[in-house]
Amino acid sequence: MQSAPVTKYRPFPPVPLTNRQWPSRTLTHAPIWCSVDLRDGNQALAQPMSVEEKLEFFALLVKIGFKEIEVGFPSASQIEFDFCRRLIEENRIPSDVSIQILCQCREELITRSLEALKGAKNVIFHLYNSTSPKQREYVFGASKADIVGIAVKGVSLLKKHGQALIDAGTRLRLEYSPESFTSTELEFALEICEAVTDVWQPTADNKIILNLPATVEYATPNVHADQIEWMCTHLTRRDKTIVSLHTHNDRGTGVAATELAMLAGADRVEGTLFGNGERTGNLDLVVVALNLYTHGIDPKLDFGDINAIREVYERCTRMEIHPRHPYAGELVFTAFSGSHQDAIKKSMPHQKPDRPWDVIYIPIDPADIGRSYKAIIRINSQSGKGGVAYVLENDFGYQLPKLMHKEIGKVVNDLADSKGAELSPQDIHDVFVREYIDRATPVTLKEFRTIERSSTVTCQADLLAYGQEKIVTGTGNGPIDAFVQALRAAGLPAFELVSYSEHSLGSGAEARAVSYIQIKTERGASFFGAGIDTNIELASIKAVVSALNRALSKA
Repeated sequence: MQSAPVTKYRPFPPVPLTNRQWPSRTLTHAPIWCSVDLRDGNQALAQPMSVEEKLEFFALLVKIGFKEIEVGFPSASQIEFDFCRRLIEENRIPSDVSIQILCQCREELITRSLEALKGAKNVIFHLYNSTSPKQREYVFGASKADIVGIAVKGVSLLKKHGQALIDAGTRLRLEYSPESFTSTELEFALEICEAVTDVWQPTADNKIILNLPATVEYATPNVHADQIEWMCTHLTRRDKTIVSLHTHNDRGTGVAATELAMLAGADRVEGTLFGNGERTGNLDLVVVALNLYTHGIDPKLDFGDINAIREVYERCTRMEIHPRHPYAGELVFTAFSGSHQDAIKKSMPHQKPDRPWDVIYIPIDPADIGRSYKAIIRINSQSGKGGVAYVLENDFGYQLPKLMHKEIGKVVNDLADSKGAELSPQDIHDVFVREYIDRATPVTLKEFRTIERSSTVTCQADLLAYGQEKIVTGTGNGPIDAFVQALRAAGLPAFELVSYSEHSLGSGAEARAVSYIQIKTERGASFFGAGIDTNIELASIKAVVSALNRALSKA
C-alpha cells in the first residue's frame, strides 16, 4: 500500500444536490423485483448452469414470487437462445411473469433476440451501452454524441423490428441501461436517457424502465442515493418512467446503496439470490427483501423455506453460502457469547403471538424463514451458563434450577477450554450425565426402600461406600430427610439440604422423573446433584447421592 499521502486514488466527487429529500424518508412498500440470476449471476459462475439447472432455477424464482426474471442473452450463444425458446415453447412462464433478455444496441443482435422471444406473452427487452468518460475514451474512442447515437439507433431498431412481436400479441417493454451510470456525468446520463425516451415514447400504461446501474461500486451509499434522486427529479417524463437499480458490491455496501436509493425514489430493484455475480457480486435480493420484512413491510417474495432455496441455489450454481451470510448462513441464528445466550434465553418467554417480535440479538423469527430455534445457542469456551441451560432444556428437556446454571456452565466451559473447540448439544448432554447422573463414587446406591411411614418416614439403603458395603437406616420427616439422616449415621460427612426441585422427562406411563438437589457442606460449599428414575422418590434419592459424591470429590 502507498504510504501517506495517498495520491494513487481520489475521493469520489459529491453530487450537487442542495435540497435532498431521501434522508428524511421511510421505506413503506416493496419495490418491483427483477432477478438477474440466470443472466448476470450465471455469467459469473466458473461453471455456468446447464439448461436443466437453469430450468430448475427459473421454477424456483417463480415459486419465490418474482414477476420479472432476466433469463439470458439469447443473441450471445445458441445455449442462451435455446433456453429462452424452451421456456416459451414448453409453457413454463406463468401469465403474470415477464421474461427479460439483455442485448447490445446492434441490429443483428436485436433481430436475433426477437426471434428467441416469439410466442412470449410478456417481454422486457433490455438494451444497454456504456456511457462513462473512461469507457468512451479507453474502450470506444467515441464522443458523447457518438454514444447517444448508439443508444438511439438501438431503440429505433427495436421499435421497428419489435412491432411484429407486438402484433402477434406480445406485451413488449423497453429497459435501457446507461452502463456504468454511477461513473457517468449526471448531465450526460440524463441526456442519453431523455434521448432514448424520446424515441420510445412511453405511456402511463407502458412505461419505460430506465435502469441506472452501479456497474462497479465506487462511491459511498449516500452518494449513490444522491445520484438516483438527482435523476428522479430531473427526468421530464418521470410519470412514464420506472427508475430501476442494479448495484454491485465492490465496496461491500450494495445493500445499503440499494436501500438508500429506494428512499431516493427508485421503483425497481435488480439483483440475485444471495448476491451471486461478477467480482464481489450483485445485490443480494434475499437480504433486501427480508430487511423490509423485519420492518413490517410485505416484500412480496416468499422466503418461508430459505433452507430449500439455499439447497437449490448451492446445487445449481456450485457456490457455497458463507456461514455468516445474513438470514441464510448456518451460524446467523447462533450465539456463542455467554451474555448473548443468556439474553436470548430470557427474552424468548416474552414473545407472544399478538406482539411484535422482540428477541434480543435475533432480528427475525427464524421460524418465519423455515429455520429452527435449536441452532440459536451453541457452546464453546466463550459461552455462559444461560446457553448451556438453554441447550439442556430445548434439546433434552432438563429444566435446571436457576442456581444450578452457574455450576453446570463452569463444568461445560472447562471441557470446551480443554478441547479448544465448539461443543455439540450431545457433548453438553454427555457432560451433564457424566457429572451428575452417573456419579457412582465414592458412594454407590445399590437399593433404597422405605420401611415405615407414619408421621415420619424410616428408610433403609444398601450402599457401597469407599469400597465397603453398608446397610444404613434413618428416620426423618420424609424420604429425603430420612436418607440424609441415614447417611449421617453411617459416618459420612454431614451436610444440609438447601433446595429441591423435580419435573418429568417426557410424558405417558413410562415417563421418567428428574430431581435436582442442592446441598451445603459443613465448610459452606454448595453442590448440586441430579437423579433420574421412573419413581420420583427414587430419583430424589439418587440426586442426593449425586450431590454428595460431587462434594466428596472436592474434599
